[in-house]
Amino acid sequence: MKIGELAKATGFKDKTIRYYERQGLLPDPGRTPSGYREYGPEDVDRLQFVRKAKRLGLSLEEIRGILKVHDQREATCSHVCGLLDQKLAQTDALIYDLQTFRKELAQLRKGADASADCRPTGGRICGIVENSSLGAGQETLKWIRSPGMKAE
Repeated sequence: MKIGELAKATGFKDKTIRYYERQGLLPDPGRTPSGYREYGPEDVDRLQFVRKAKRLGLSLEEIRGILKVHDQREATCSHVCGLLDQKLAQTDALIYDLQTFRKELAQLRKGADASADCRPTGGRICGIVENSSLGAGQETLKWIRSPGMKAE
């Protein structure tokens, strides 16, 4: 199949497929005599694996590592278990940070109830924000600001 057919079969865009090739997630495809890329069912399987691995929070570098182990015809499960252990630890740390940040926000919000207008007390824009010493860590903020966290 050509790249457009692979894109249709996997839901990835042509551009993404070429990017994944450059990143070593897909092997270099064969070429037709006229120079078109040629893909097979194994490429569909590989791209579906990449999609599922990304949904588990694995980075492209981590996925490339798994695929490298696979391509060397070695067992991948122990490698993946190590990566999942790391993701569990990262998730636990993020949950702790989010819970701590939530408590801080709730405390700030509760204290802000008395401040309908903070300008008389020295707030230049909003004293609630300006006088706050709270703040989440970078990973927590990154997660909070991610597109999937938008309010509906």
